[in-house]
Amino acid sequence: MRSRFSLLLAAAMVLAAQAPPNPAYAPVQDDPALPRVLLIGDSISIGYTVPVRKMLAGKANVHRPATNSAHTRKGLEELDQWLGMGRWDVIHFNWGLHDLKRMEKGEHQVPLEEYSKNMAALVARLKKTKARLIWASTTPVPGGKLNPPRVPADVEAYNAAALAIMKKNKVAVDDLYAFAKPRLGEIQRPVNVHFTNEGSEALAREVVASITAELAKVKRK
Repeated sequence: MRSRFSLLLAAAMVLAAQAPPNPAYAPVQDDPALPRVLLIGDSISIGYTVPVRKMLAGKANVHRPATNSAHTRKGLEELDQWLGMGRWDVIHFNWGLHDLKRMEKGEHQVPLEEYSKNMAALVARLKKTKARLIWASTTPVPGGKLNPPRVPADVEAYNAAALAIMKKNKVAVDDLYAFAKPRLGEIQRPVNVHFTNEGSEALAREVVASITAELAKVKRK
């Protein structure tokens, strides 16, 4: 007789197979007359991808990897695949929320020193694309018992390490942390790093503003 766990697992797999595809992962048919924008990031960026596309409709082709970009280790492994062979005009990127996640023994998934080295390597690779680069600071972690565990103060430490790299490389900054922190009660889900639909829309407006500023500097052939 199959265990209850096995039955629940099987049911979960069936439901997952039946779930509609995430619209953020939908392939984009480029308008060759428009610039190309790439969004790279975790589930926070997945949340604002669709509204960013809508806000930039007719102004830019907005792509993203069909995956959660997660932590910097995954970024190093898969960035070449995400960049593909096409030309990018603007790349808006973030890593951090998964890196600072606390594991079973309380250690970070990616320690701060390694995170800093990884970010430097990722920026070096991104610069080779010749695209205008925008780093988005990692959004705040709320207080409370989170699953998986994260510590609010870690966000500031990881953002500071990343910001030093961006300043050194003259990468534009989209400070989503500073934008979100004073209004978390309005836009973030309770005891959760994720945002409400309205919160994702609010973040999208900030992302669009930063992308629009960089698009104005792009010289297209």
